[in-house]
Amino acid sequence: MRPEVIAAMDDASRSYVRLPELLEKAGKRVAELVGVEAAYITAGAASGITVGVAACMTRNNEERVYQLPETSGMASEVVIQSTQENPYWLMVRLAGAKVVEANLAKDGGESQLEASLNDRTAAIVHFVAYSPDSDLSIERVINIGKKHDVPVIVDAAAEFPPFSNLRRWSDMGADLTVFSGGKGICGPQSTGLVLGRQDLINACAINSSPNHGVGRPPKVGKEQIIGLVTALELYAKEAFQDSEMRQWGGRIDRLVEGVSHLPGLKAYSHPAPASSSAVGSGVSPEGIPVAAIEWDSNLIPKTSAQVVDELSLGDPPIVVLACGEGIRVAPHTLEPGEESIIAERLLEILRP
Repeated sequence: MRPEVIAAMDDASRSYVRLPELLEKAGKRVAELVGVEAAYITAGAASGITVGVAACMTRNNEERVYQLPETSGMASEVVIQSTQENPYWLMVRLAGAKVVEANLAKDGGESQLEASLNDRTAAIVHFVAYSPDSDLSIERVINIGKKHDVPVIVDAAAEFPPFSNLRRWSDMGADLTVFSGGKGICGPQSTGLVLGRQDLINACAINSSPNHGVGRPPKVGKEQIIGLVTALELYAKEAFQDSEMRQWGGRIDRLVEGVSHLPGLKAYSHPAPASSSAVGSGVSPEGIPVAAIEWDSNLIPKTSAQVVDELSLGDPPIVVLACGEGIRVAPHTLEPGEESIIAERLLEILRP
């Protein structure tokens, strides 16, 4: 978190507030910054999935809010493409919903997803980070949702930066999009964002703290709310985004320079993936370059897995990703100067 974020959280800790009012006004400020209809702040992206699903099941019916996780009398099925199976399906079930898997293996087209929808369907959830190329694209999923009047929730927890991604899926027509408030946004780690339709955002609020719905346990405090808003206000400034990119690029350049003279080793700045949506695609969100470090195994007889292990067992431990015949190092979780520590350790490990 930036010093400004920490200072804002400290200031917030000394004030008494009406939490619903703070959440409402913070949501309006976030929506204004991002350029979406409405926003709600949660205790992390995982919480945002649960609250978003609950909102789609209950809408603004308070009797249903207090009924959950028991779902009799309401639409409570959530459709997800089977290829996106991941641990966060649990967040859907925590709301009381039943997960219905849409298996597209037979025809790979839209008909299989549409066949999974019925009058019991509360929402479709699309997990960006777990969606392989064989899936229906999110654009086609959204079109199907519109056709059948079924809300589409997009989990884009780590898809930031760039800042424009915060409205990317809303602009496509997604009804709700969920982000982590930590990670690339650099707000408090215990925060998340739900962005989208005003009526569903209102339903998120009813299902959440300080109300007594399924979103009551993952409470987000006033300090975290103010911290996240402050982080977004910083990132909304184009000059701030440019400064961040220059700092990340500088760290990569220094790391590459620090190891490039080793015989048999090739190091270079690698552009970030066009999207981090492909499963296991890389170590960095779209827009952030990474350091690619590769070597000739005939001259340096170590596998990428061995190098990853040796780095992680050192002092200090260094965590990188094995990638083919080398490793990838992301700059956005490094403090200034830590790239030199990595370079020195790599030279120790890889020097013949």
